[in-house]
Amino acid sequence: MDNRKLELVTDFYEITMSNGYFVKNMQDTIAYFDVFYRKNPDNGGYVIFAGLEQIIDYVKNLEFAQDDIEYLKSTNKFSEDFLNYLLNFKFTGSIWAVPEGTPVFPMEPLITVKAPIIQAQILETMLLLLINHQSLIATKASRIVSSAKGRPIMEFGARRSHNIDAAVYGSRAAIIGGCQGTSCTFTAKEFGCLASGTMAHSFVQSFDSEYEAFKAYAETYPDDCLLLIDTYDVLNSGIVNAIKVFNEVVVPAGFRPKGVRIDSGDLAYLSKKIRKILDEAGFEDCKICASNSLDEYLITSLLDECACFDSFGVGENLITAKSDPVFGGVYKLSAIEKNGKLIPKIKISENISKITIPGFKKTYRFFDKTTNKALADVICLADEIIPEDSYTIFDPENPWKKKTLSNYYIRPLQETIFEDGKLVYSTPSLKEICEYSKKELATLWEEAKRIKNPHKYYVDLSQKLWDLKHEMLKK
Repeated sequence: MDNRKLELVTDFYEITMSNGYFVKNMQDTIAYFDVFYRKNPDNGGYVIFAGLEQIIDYVKNLEFAQDDIEYLKSTNKFSEDFLNYLLNFKFTGSIWAVPEGTPVFPMEPLITVKAPIIQAQILETMLLLLINHQSLIATKASRIVSSAKGRPIMEFGARRSHNIDAAVYGSRAAIIGGCQGTSCTFTAKEFGCLASGTMAHSFVQSFDSEYEAFKAYAETYPDDCLLLIDTYDVLNSGIVNAIKVFNEVVVPAGFRPKGVRIDSGDLAYLSKKIRKILDEAGFEDCKICASNSLDEYLITSLLDECACFDSFGVGENLITAKSDPVFGGVYKLSAIEKNGKLIPKIKISENISKITIPGFKKTYRFFDKTTNKALADVICLADEIIPEDSYTIFDPENPWKKKTLSNYYIRPLQETIFEDGKLVYSTPSLKEICEYSKKELATLWEEAKRIKNPHKYYVDLSQKLWDLKHEMLKK
């Protein structure tokens, strides 16, 4: 977004650990780390992966300046040789990642880093904060878009977001999640998406009357006239003055009114009344938009009540993912190389969900050749070859639950982003990411996309990887 120096946006322990590696002459040890998460937000059925573009920008520009070194030196925590190492820091490793917009599921590697251990360690904080935030917002947006049943969703949350970056990148993520536009003008300019917005209550209040405010707006934007009608009285004033202005200004100018918006009151009741009044006035084509602290649950409720809304503006509950605001992405060591040999690593916990999956891995998605629907994801060791004709999957926690797949084709989820320090990936535009995400989401069965009680999508381990994990657990 700008030219800020972000190399010290990292947890301090990343640097203290790195100094420890350096002191023990481990700086050239090759390490493998996985980024993954354990639980879908809002007990949903999937996550929309987002934030990769910003990770790429961070990695390719990562370096430590002299003033960074002076600050670190002032803490009296680091050796002089280590600080010199940081002064000449350059990422030389490889990174594989899932493309932005891909539906993903718990425990599967979203990003894999292979690099000298200090380089890999330094990346942790920024990789997590970038994908944790944008994946969370993209997923929330996708749920809200799904609840609207084809009606457009506009992201209106900039003023409620937690800071500038949260507004800009949150609205970017919301677009990836399916929103058709954003109120954040900077995001619209920076990423080439639709800027959306008309008026606030203050515009209406600033004139001597509601009618004069509507008239002024219609004269300014006769070809794109959408009026906010709940400043004073929706039914006895707002809709009456809106229709008057439509007839006096918009139609004579050769245009049709775009719509009206309400931001308060009994939304379902008011929408039905407004629809009837507009239709009787000859404005059957005039759209009705709702805002006011909406989310997927309220939108579902409104539509269940047959509310007459054609679009929704969603703000605070989307841009903050208010109902479940923490995305638990983690960055865990999965292997190191020693004397030319790959040594798998595992973290063990009494909390079963926190036990990691060891080794250098790949994840494949199986698709039905007939329907092109996703059948399951299988995490396997990187050197495994998946057969083309038949493959038996099983539940990693209950291995007696098995299913044999056939008539499928497979695709690896991750693509190579950096190879030996060189960027080899062409970053798609936001529009391309959105088109890709929509296509990929369509490969999921509707049962996996339900807002409540979704079907659990299968993410299984290969037999070889399952055996490795349990052998390490026994040891």
